[in-house]
Amino acid sequence: MIRFDRPGSAGRTALVGVLSAGGLAVLWLACLTPSGRTGITAAAGLFPVAAVLLAGRAAGWLCWAVIALLGLLLLPNKAVSLMFALFLGLYPVAKSRLEQLRQRGLEWVLKLLLFNGAFLLLWYGLRGLLGLSLPEWLAGRTWLMLPAANLVFVCYDIGLSKLIALMTARLCRRG
Repeated sequence: MIRFDRPGSAGRTALVGVLSAGGLAVLWLACLTPSGRTGITAAAGLFPVAAVLLAGRAAGWLCWAVIALLGLLLLPNKAVSLMFALFLGLYPVAKSRLEQLRQRGLEWVLKLLLFNGAFLLLWYGLRGLLGLSLPEWLAGRTWLMLPAANLVFVCYDIGLSKLIALMTARLCRRG
């Protein structure tokens, strides 16, 4: 496998720059699409994953930070940038650390705490700024929102694990 995890490696710095540019480009696409913004923003979260796989967790954190900061500064849709910065870009990097815990139950408790904290901040703290609203079928049933969001998160986590396994297999085969 090709690795760029030596400290101070110029290749590592270049890799983080290229992956950050790719992630920012995907976030820009999310700003342009009338629908599917959350899915495209989640796809941008795969760039920090690639940085973690190729150059280590520190490179993944740096890639996430660069994409999040540049997204907030440069992109026209701040909601997309905030979704990436607060969860969809942050979680894939944090996931690599959380899954190193030896206790599976604690791992899931921490994952759910991270998700629920980000979700509640985005929904209740930034809803007006982001222009979020409930679908018509859920209006009046707001008590369903959090359980449904947690179910979607668990599916997202399982799917992300499968994507990371696929990325790892593809990167190992090339090395």
